[in-house]
Amino acid sequence: MGGNANSGIVAEQKSSEIYTYDAPWHIYSMNWSVRRDKKYRLAIASLLEQYSNRVEIVQLDDSTGEIQSDPNLSFEHPYPPTKVMFVPDRECVRPDLLATSSDFLRIWRVADDSSGVTVKSVLNANTNSEYCAPLTSFDWNEADPRRIGTSSIDTTCTIWDIEREAVDTQLIAHDKEVYDIAWGGVGVFASVSSDGSVRVFDLRDKEHSTIIYESSDPVETPLVRLGWNKQDPRYMATLIMDSPKVVVLDIRFPTLPVVELQRHQASVNAIAWAPHSSCHICTAGDDSQALIWDLSSMGTSSDSAGERPDGGLDPILAYTAGAEIEQLQWSSSQPDWVAIAFSSKLQILRV
Repeated sequence: MGGNANSGIVAEQKSSEIYTYDAPWHIYSMNWSVRRDKKYRLAIASLLEQYSNRVEIVQLDDSTGEIQSDPNLSFEHPYPPTKVMFVPDRECVRPDLLATSSDFLRIWRVADDSSGVTVKSVLNANTNSEYCAPLTSFDWNEADPRRIGTSSIDTTCTIWDIEREAVDTQLIAHDKEVYDIAWGGVGVFASVSSDGSVRVFDLRDKEHSTIIYESSDPVETPLVRLGWNKQDPRYMATLIMDSPKVVVLDIRFPTLPVVELQRHQASVNAIAWAPHSSCHICTAGDDSQALIWDLSSMGTSSDSAGERPDGGLDPILAYTAGAEIEQLQWSSSQPDWVAIAFSSKLQILRV
């Protein structure tokens, strides 16, 4: 991702450093596969203002440099998926599964011979009704892939055991809509909400949560996204609705951000911690920019935790896309590749 913010990609090698796929519709959610035997595979989902939406599984053929969609692995989906995610199974010991959230949490099975995708389960946490409050997001537990946590506009988070197809735990997590959820370990997860708070939950003590951060004016500033640093779970990052700022938190020092990243020129829509480094994070937003930051210089000692973050940090890499970037995913199996989605385009960038 060479050069400054305006130079785009600098292809230093013979092979192109950027690959583009044009989807037949506006892309909203997207996710990399982590399986070792499915390199360069992604799922993308449509954002169509109608009941019938689509999910496609695409793959980069690195010999031709083309991202191709397999028609057998394209399927219809009710409503636009708010998130799509492959099972966190690098060693390929589990079935090849894909989860999506919209009206319900759905688990899909990709046939071993890639001949098709079938619904494995449709999970509704509301036992009193066939209807369910829309799911804003979910996260698949890497340490225990039986578990998926969902967040909902009805203020709850639900932890599913997808093998039993049953609810493990459902709890009222916030005072208002819960917009995102992220696992920080086997039994620990965090969530962000329209109430402006980041809360951490431990499944061993479901009655209590810890508020790690509250935005200065919760009425005006819902928190919409949450990223938990997988390499160093002391750190997480959150996004404020319609804000160009990214707030990085250290859970050991609640309430005060470690740093606020303030170089975007418009609302930030997506964050992704590097899967292979504890101090790198990528952010992307409505200014069409994807920025990579090195946070190793940020104060991590208790001395500096008391200082107000000045937002003086500059990104180390920048890439300008063709439109507002809505989605961003850093590949955990190939950590030098980042995918972004804007309008109907999916781009894979080597960083």
